Amino acid sequence: MTTLKAILKRIRQELKGKEKIRERIQEDMRKVASISKQAILFIHQRKFREAKRLLTKAKEIISRLNEMEKEHPDIIHGGLFNVALQEYAEANIFLTLIEENRFITPAEINVPSMDYILGLADVIGEYRRLALDALREGDVKKSEECLRLMDEIYTELMAMDEAYMLVPGLRRKCDIARKIIETTRGDVTHEARRQSLEKHMRRLEKLEKRFEGLEKGKAR
Repeated sequence: MTTLKAILKRIRQELKGKEKIRERIQEDMRKVASISKQAILFIHQRKFREAKRLLTKAKEIISRLNEMEKEHPDIIHGGLFNVALQEYAEANIFLTLIEENRFITPAEINVPSMDYILGLADVIGEYRRLALDALREGDVKKSEECLRLMDEIYTELMAMDEAYMLVPGLRRKCDIARKIIETTRGDVTHEARRQSLEKHMRRLEKLEKRFEGLEKGKAR
């Protein structure tokens, strides 16, 4: 007859083994999130090759995690994996928009629809950064294009009424996105007016110089 001590010893060994697996899986999940964030930084720096290399690495880790889901579904669906997938989706959506001027689909990157939507909402913040970079370079037209895309993403997400009930966290992300868009709109409008005023002032200066030249010519 098996003693209680022997039974508990086996259970303890099983739990220790599962804890090691949990730690390894969670480390992979954190790695996916970290790699995806780094890829986004590379995209801002226009280092697309490096960004793609990182996203390929993240894709390999995600594939491995998806395989482990069959054996350890409780660990995989603990919440951390969804965060990693959202970061991964955000990076892929952002890269494809920059390089190909189109929206990549959830199927193309093998990401669940919920994580895709939440990642898409975060892309609005990345486009604010692009808009501010453009303003610093004096490129109002580019910043206006960034703002247009931010508006498009936000408007389409807001049109998905059912998503608010089915996708936890989407309402909060959309509230944040709305504030980001309005702040960016103010920044773009301010810079456009500043440039317009500056252009108008230069035109006046040229007219004044021309007028002064004519007056001097008459005085002679």
